[in-house]
Amino acid sequence: MMNYSFLDLAKEVLERKNVPLSAEEMWEFAGQQGLWERLNSSGKTPVRTLSARIYVDIKNNENSCFTQVSKRPAKFYLKNKIAGLDQYEEKQEKAGDRHKFKERDLHILLSSFVRTDEHFKCLTKTIYHEVSKRGRSGKNKWLHPDIVGVHFPFESYTENTLKLFDMLKVNPYKLYSFEMKISVNLANLRECYFQSVSNSSWAHEGYLVALNISEEPEMMDELRRLNNAFGIGVIRLDAEHFMQSEILFSAKEKESLDWDTINRLVDDNRDFQHFLNDLMEDIKVGKVKSIYDEIYEDEEVAQIKCKEKGILP
Repeated sequence: MMNYSFLDLAKEVLERKNVPLSAEEMWEFAGQQGLWERLNSSGKTPVRTLSARIYVDIKNNENSCFTQVSKRPAKFYLKNKIAGLDQYEEKQEKAGDRHKFKERDLHILLSSFVRTDEHFKCLTKTIYHEVSKRGRSGKNKWLHPDIVGVHFPFESYTENTLKLFDMLKVNPYKLYSFEMKISVNLANLRECYFQSVSNSSWAHEGYLVALNISEEPEMMDELRRLNNAFGIGVIRLDAEHFMQSEILFSAKEKESLDWDTINRLVDDNRDFQHFLNDLMEDIKVGKVKSIYDEIYEDEEVAQIKCKEKGILP
């Protein structure tokens, strides 16, 4: 009889449970099912061994039956069951077991990241959809971004340089659009991505942002294809260390803005109108005087707040 390996154990556990699991959850369930005894192993850290074996198999074996569906916490699933993952997630969300926090609880993490990141160095403003005018059903669907941002050049250039920009009609300011999600996987990728495409046409750069982004190869390939075709960037948030959040795919910068959409947003949503009024006032006086979204200055404070909200365990 062939030896029963850690990979055999992982596959059997995932088949029995039929839901994504972390290495710790797999090991615990394997113990409950009496599978430990079938392993020919005496290692002191079996959970680490199990996790490492799965990671290596996914990386080096193109025919691996496993796929990683989330990063923090790292959870794995069987490729042949990935099509049913959206149904599992919907059931979990309806039951209230999946996320005890809301998308807007993640806004301050994004605002803190883009304030310090060298690519952005921008200030943000949350756009509340609730204050928008009520139009005909579907008329304004996917019109509003969740968060808007502006990069001011005041910290980067001297006053004389800014005056020269103005004389040469060079625009040193940049507008950003961010669509926030808790999780993005193959099941909801296209809807999330095209929502970002729809509500970012007015900005220089648009981004889809999520806390959990599936890392399976098919998912990354599709994201790369969509990015090449439509130019929306992708950011993965890191709740534990917000400064280590990643730009997985950079947005393609647009040279001209969609003024018709800007006009619609100003007419439809007072938050967006206030955002434009604030940035125009700040540009006029040459410094930031308006109030933008709150940010975290310290990662330890951010971690405490994220644990309070249930974003971190």
